[in-house]
Amino acid sequence: MSVDGEGESVVVTIGGETVELSRDAAEELKDGVGDALTRRESFFRTACVYREDGSYVVERRNADSTGNSAVFEAFREVRRLFDRLPETFDADDLAKAGLTGSRRHMMVRHFAEHPGFACELDSRSPIRAKKL
Repeated sequence: MSVDGEGESVVVTIGGETVELSRDAAEELKDGVGDALTRRESFFRTACVYREDGSYVVERRNADSTGNSAVFEAFREVRRLFDRLPETFDADDLAKAGLTGSRRHMMVRHFAEHPGFACELDSRSPIRAKKL
């Protein structure tokens, strides 16, 4: 992919196809791509945000403080974390990965709630999940 913004138009080349856009159209495209990359998904007790910068945030649903969130560089980092967990895991297993406090419990719930992870809650007290 290449982008050339010299002059009064913007020329974008993707996969051998070239499109010339006015600056206004290029700005609309930029906003549209940003909107597509940024989205929020809500589950029962957790939510996640895919940010425009590529980072991935897990938070308690309807929480209003940063103490109720965990920020990862990208979704793939969360995927790697999940893949490294044992078949049955709890908050202590997430502490070994560097998560602290209530974020550990939140992540156990998030893995169980997010459809991208083959996992379900095995116990609520103490909170424990198992991979499917």
